[in-house]
Amino acid sequence: MRRWLLRLFWLLLILALGLGLMAWWLLRGSLAPLDGEQVLGGLQAPVTVSRDSLGVVTIEGSSQRDVMRALGQVHAQERGFEMDLMRRSAAGELSALFGPAALEVDKRMRVHRLRHRASKEPVSAELQAYVEGVNAGIASLHVRPWPYLLLRQRPAPWQASDSLLTGYAMYADLQDPANQSELAYSRLRAVVPPALYALLSHDGSSWDAPLMGGPRGDAVLPGADVLDLRGQPAAPAAAVADTDVKGSNNFAVGAALTTDGRAILADDMHLGLRAPNIWFRVRLRYPDPQAPGGQVDVSGFSLPGLPAIIVGSNGHVAWGFTNSYIDTADFQPVPAGTKLSEYHEKIEVAGAAPVDFTVRESAWGPLLHQRADGSGDALRWVAHQPGAVSLALTELARVADLDQALQVADRTRIPAQNLLLADSTGRIAWRVLGARPDRAAGCAPTGMRTTTADGCPAWGIRSDAAPSLIDPPSHRLWTANGRVMDGEALALAGDGGYDLGARGAQIRDALQASGRFSEADLLAIQLDDRAVFLQRWWHLLRQVVEGSNDPQLQRLEAITRSWEGHASVDSVSYRVVRGFRGMLLDEVSGAMLAPAKQALGEDWLEPRLAQFEGVLWPLVSQRPAHLLPPGHASWDALLADTAKRLETDLTAEGPLAERTWGERNTAAICHPISRALPAFAERWLCMPAEPLPGDNNMPRVQGPGFGASQRMVVSPGHEDQGIIHMPGGQSGHPMSPFWAAGHEDYVHGRPTPFLPGPSQHTLTLRPAR
Repeated sequence: MRRWLLRLFWLLLILALGLGLMAWWLLRGSLAPLDGEQVLGGLQAPVTVSRDSLGVVTIEGSSQRDVMRALGQVHAQERGFEMDLMRRSAAGELSALFGPAALEVDKRMRVHRLRHRASKEPVSAELQAYVEGVNAGIASLHVRPWPYLLLRQRPAPWQASDSLLTGYAMYADLQDPANQSELAYSRLRAVVPPALYALLSHDGSSWDAPLMGGPRGDAVLPGADVLDLRGQPAAPAAAVADTDVKGSNNFAVGAALTTDGRAILADDMHLGLRAPNIWFRVRLRYPDPQAPGGQVDVSGFSLPGLPAIIVGSNGHVAWGFTNSYIDTADFQPVPAGTKLSEYHEKIEVAGAAPVDFTVRESAWGPLLHQRADGSGDALRWVAHQPGAVSLALTELARVADLDQALQVADRTRIPAQNLLLADSTGRIAWRVLGARPDRAAGCAPTGMRTTTADGCPAWGIRSDAAPSLIDPPSHRLWTANGRVMDGEALALAGDGGYDLGARGAQIRDALQASGRFSEADLLAIQLDDRAVFLQRWWHLLRQVVEGSNDPQLQRLEAITRSWEGHASVDSVSYRVVRGFRGMLLDEVSGAMLAPAKQALGEDWLEPRLAQFEGVLWPLVSQRPAHLLPPGHASWDALLADTAKRLETDLTAEGPLAERTWGERNTAAICHPISRALPAFAERWLCMPAEPLPGDNNMPRVQGPGFGASQRMVVSPGHEDQGIIHMPGGQSGHPMSPFWAAGHEDYVHGRPTPFLPGPSQHTLTLRPAR
């Protein structure tokens, strides 16, 4: 028996080792080749693909078409699965990979029929070359990318429409495909008193930092004769939601503010963070008779799925984006009995039968909501319109100066952005870039259309003649998702949910505090985690806790005596003050929204109260009894109750002195597939769970899974002095040396060179014979 047991043990051990070796071989089989030679069909001449110590790729070829073909291969081999997720998320096709769990997500996107719209767009020769490079890259791997092995799926061939769907995926991420906030405000307006609606929809604050015009200022509180909240039922206190912090920053200084007369641009785009990162660093070099000196040499961040540098610098012009938040969608009520077109979509579902899904469209757009009486709401969104995604952005690689870049911007169709430009002569400019609604005169965006016959026709889109500010007298430009425009320009652009201006104001003030700047100075602004916004909230909390006999408030008093004034990882006082304001905001806004929530019932939608600070601060400062949330004896009592509730929540987690901001703000940057695997897989599929400095309402926007998806500081013509950061790494393969390369520098804000370093690996791609 012992002999048989021993034999069985050795047999099982050999089988386990064999399975381990097979798994290791399969995983390594999908690693991108780094050295040697490969044949890439369709090339007209050899192309070199070199990588530095961080995996940053430089592609050099004899034509743009060859370089784009090689870029397609590199993108596919390093990020093929992530590219697949991008196209599927936009098209509503995730269920084909992940099964029924993704079905509702797919339905929300399938109603927009973006694959159909993408298939109608023209295909350039460069895009076709890129597509062929993508498919060749996947085919040349020894084993399909590793996530497909786990999902027991195979990658579908890449099509030109899939690259356009990658652009549509950015529409879905940067704008609201359901236009929910506009609809929420429309329903809110119908059921609350005008004075209450005016508070809830107040469109600015004293923090506003526009490029044009001044701040809106905080709201003027109505008197008791106009609005009185006393007597309404008390609303249950809402839990503080740990939502993702939102935002992007870009700013620039012109020639007058640098020692050698050059312009410097800083850009950090904030998105959901994952491993690998959404962006892919690359330098492209090829001859082009339309480029200055007949040569393109452009570096920056590409988006796998698209043959373009999204933000970067070409030696003559540098460019960067923030999301503009202009109004890019309109609902229109559709009466019962309106003739609608029907489209039948088949949603493939892994492990289950396909699901038939019917999309109904009016002349205005798809019907997103339908009521029992047959009426509904149709949505018109810029992403629905022909030409919403164009690849004119690729032409920025060859522009020689600011004026040429602005001409390219006229033709560029992407989700509307705040474009900042800097050129090698020291000039700077801002303008709205991308697709904008071309509404008829007198049809400025004002929320929901009231009838189908209100005189406002269905609109198309345009990208030319956009609002701009070129060579400002201050030699400074900044945007941070807040309101940038005023007057007529704002009336045409509309408000699609501008962010609170605190972050932009902090950047503006830092730019105005000095008369000379270098790249390091602009990086310091990007990394600024000073809690300027919460300073007055700390003073308010101190007023609440000082001199109190309540044990809970005494404990808060002791812990908040020191105020670091930063969202630093070891700060307890920052976490306490932030939590105090958050709980108070939920309490006050919840009380104001409660009557509408009760009146609307199942039709209730949560509005995004981005500017509510401009209402909340006047309330806690003036403390009018008629606007006190029900259930509290006074404003003083509300403030004290909020502080005690916060103390209870924090001490439930352990000693108050150990509740640091870093404990709450800890990185959770993982591969998308990690959620479907056991917890131990996080060790291989996530970046280190490090505490992170920064937060919302300050330049260093940083949350556990949201923050700066890249940082860039560069002066065109002086790229060798530029600085760059990226979370995660270049490769989507955990066994790649570039899986997390550069991530530590990003977390700790250590400057790393904008241009790729010396080549560590070189792959030569040769034409087929």
